[in-house]
Amino acid sequence: MSEQKYESQVCSIPNSAHTVYQVLSNLKNLERVRHLIPQDKVQELEIMPDSIRIKVDGLGQKIEFRIVDKTEDDTIKFGIDNLPISINAWIQLKQVNPTDTRVKLTLKADIPMMFRMMLQDKIQKGLDQAAQMLTQFPYNQWL
Repeated sequence: MSEQKYESQVCSIPNSAHTVYQVLSNLKNLERVRHLIPQDKVQELEIMPDSIRIKVDGLGQKIEFRIVDKTEDDTIKFGIDNLPISINAWIQLKQVNPTDTRVKLTLKADIPMMFRMMLQDKIQKGLDQAAQMLTQFPYNQWL
């Protein structure tokens, strides 16, 4: 297996990098959008300040997303545990001006060659959708 890198499109968030970072670096803020998670796909969801445990339909065990490193107003790195492959992800922020922060999501995964072709379009689409979703949060209201 060889590690593959996937990057989302770069999206614009109409807030400062500091405001965006403050919201995204506390995973408890995801409680505010819990209702948007498809109930038919997720059986259990635990949200803590630095990690999320989720049991997804078909996987049988809880997957854990945990913050492993943070650089204030710049980067939030995640480790993802309890999957049959190694995956890391991160959110990058770049402030263009006080009311415009660009966001990009990156994922690195060791996906076996036979699955890579089947999954790469889905991974790319999921990253782009997630980046777009981050532009919709009312960051100033969540501080």
